[in-house]
Amino acid sequence: MRLLKTIHGWLGVIVLPWVVIIGLTGLFLNHEGLVMGFLSSGGYDEAQFDTWPDPQPKSVASARALAEGLYPDQPLTVDADTSYHGREAAIFNVGDTQVIVALKTGHYWIKTDFRRVTYAPDGQVLTTKTYWESLFKRLHVRGWLSNRFGTWAADITAMALVVFGLTGIILFLAPRVRRLRNRRRMRSLG
Repeated sequence: MRLLKTIHGWLGVIVLPWVVIIGLTGLFLNHEGLVMGFLSSGGYDEAQFDTWPDPQPKSVASARALAEGLYPDQPLTVDADTSYHGREAAIFNVGDTQVIVALKTGHYWIKTDFRRVTYAPDGQVLTTKTYWESLFKRLHVRGWLSNRFGTWAADITAMALVVFGLTGIILFLAPRVRRLRNRRRMRSLG
């Protein structure tokens, strides 16, 4: 019993951060509308691009130069898509990041799995959007944000929770079974 108590206690301490993460992200997945009501902020109306006072139209080559300037010395590939949010665009992939340039106005976006930042042609930040859905789902499935280690943190947590649950059941039932046996023995003697 002492070994079970030790295992149960340490498993509880070790998996606690992931239990909290899985609980909170599970709440989000079940009640997305409610949670997004707290997390969402007003967006930026991209229709304002069309009336921008100082547009700086780009060609694909100048859009590429912009992307290369933002991420110097990093390999850059051209994405097959040529539109973004209904606008003609040049889209460049730099690792897990995309640089998307609206060719008509020169506005651009830097987009990752969890975040998109919208920039004016002069580089001023217009708005930042966090993709909470992607962030919470990744945390729920993988146990952290990167894909580097696959799902092993979540898998280990799941196995630890099974052992935690089983040891908890044994620790809960064992004294009750012992008391029941003692009562029966006392009745048979008395």
